[in-house]
Amino acid sequence: MERARKLAILGMLVSGLLAALKITVGWIGHSASVEADGFESAADVFTSGLVLIGLMLAARPADENHPYGHGRVEILTGLLLGFILFLAGCAIAWHGLMGAKDETHVPALYAIWPLIISIGAKFWLVVVIFRHGREIGSSSLLADAANDGVDILSGTVALGALAMTLIDPARFHRADHYGAFAVGSIVMAMGLRVIYEPAMQLMDTMPDERSISRIREVALSVANVSGVEKCFARKTGLKYHVDLHLEVDPEMTVRVSHEVATRVRDHIRDQLPWVADVLVHVEPSPTPVVRV
Repeated sequence: MERARKLAILGMLVSGLLAALKITVGWIGHSASVEADGFESAADVFTSGLVLIGLMLAARPADENHPYGHGRVEILTGLLLGFILFLAGCAIAWHGLMGAKDETHVPALYAIWPLIISIGAKFWLVVVIFRHGREIGSSSLLADAANDGVDILSGTVALGALAMTLIDPARFHRADHYGAFAVGSIVMAMGLRVIYEPAMQLMDTMPDERSISRIREVALSVANVSGVEKCFARKTGLKYHVDLHLEVDPEMTVRVSHEVATRVRDHIRDQLPWVADVLVHVEPSPTPVVRV
């Protein structure tokens, strides 16, 4: 969790510096696309702050009213981040279209440099945050990485639109503003995409089949386990909670079957670090099991 917190702060710092650079140069250099990309980066500062708060709240331990912990705060953060991205995209696109009506200035050539710097910095940030987000299973960090990935695409679009205006101002006089509109549209699309995954997790969508198969394999590797009838899993934050229906020898005593269930629970948690806990329901196997 400490690593996730540091990554969120890193994202805020990088996005804040890039936002200040692009907004300032875009305003002075009369480039709507650069300015729009700067406002998109400014939104990143806010969303990264949300990620940081969400991760801190999600790390709180379980209590009497929250026996499964507070992990879903992190999922809610990812959902909120998606909505903010969508609304920010709407505002950026609207600003780009409205500004195109009365534009009289040709953008300055130096306005391209903030975009080039931003594309390089965001590429590095996406690689770092995405890798660590996958390692710890953080929905909000992955959403933040996707958001930074949008910056690469939006920066490239803005750079292309600005280049068209600089190459042929007479023919592509408003291309820079249309580039700002394109940046906003990209941000809107990414916002909708970011919303999807947290929404599915809030609906208790099962993990992929490979993960479920892995849970079954680990459970079946424990002595005196005959089979796994049912296996369900739902994400409650950074990790999954698993419901397992375990088949054991019908002649086994309650005490021994309870010990088997405990070993299965402990073994799954040891072998699969992305599993927070396992609720095991013991059922009689259709066929007797040879005890080890």
